[in-house]
Amino acid sequence: MDPDTRETRALSFGPVAEAYERARPGYPPEAVAWLAGGPPRDVVDLGAGTGKLTRLLAAAGHRVVAVEPLPEMRTALERAVPGVRALPGTGEEMPLPDASADVVTVAQAFHWFDQAAALAEIARVLRPGGGLGIVWNTRDEHEPWVAELSDAATGREGVEAYEVEDVVAESGCFGSVERETFALAQRLDLATLRDLVLSRSYCAVLTPDERRPVLDRVERIFAEHAQDGAIELTYVTECFRAARL
Repeated sequence: MDPDTRETRALSFGPVAEAYERARPGYPPEAVAWLAGGPPRDVVDLGAGTGKLTRLLAAAGHRVVAVEPLPEMRTALERAVPGVRALPGTGEEMPLPDASADVVTVAQAFHWFDQAAALAEIARVLRPGGGLGIVWNTRDEHEPWVAELSDAATGREGVEAYEVEDVVAESGCFGSVERETFALAQRLDLATLRDLVLSRSYCAVLTPDERRPVLDRVERIFAEHAQDGAIELTYVTECFRAARL
């Protein structure tokens, strides 16, 4: 994506914040523990969205601050995770002191950042030896209908191979990157599947007339593959972590 398209897509989540909250999956507890560690820590959830990861970090006992640039997403987060401090800010500029966090997590958001600037800012906020944890839920496309759903939901535009190891290494701020994967499944009825597609930036920037054929295709996929009024969508939860030097 060129920078202008990336910015437009990144800003598109505000109007679809409620659909995002209703339909986006969470993360496996094992993935949360792998990313943030076991004992309670000071964690910054960066690019927190509606708090899909934030709530799991808080439930695990961590002291969490969420940083999210879009006010609509922060509003949804504050409703979903009462008591967690939610601050406006970006990957490149967080309103937090130096060396104030043990862990910074980034869920479904690292690709929206100016990555070099964001990694330097994350390193600033982390204490020496603190951890960076990055995670994406990626649809498991072994089933052809899941691949077709991905085509419909994303148009295959802006789908990136996230070369996290190379980007983190080039920053000079972190040690070697570890990678782990976990399995996740999500059961969706038709309304929730529609919301899931609407919450994707590819669809969020479309006009209602442009969305109609996308949603028609999604409804056809659902009709062909639903059982007992729902489909099961499986994901590979891809996790990366590295320690601040």
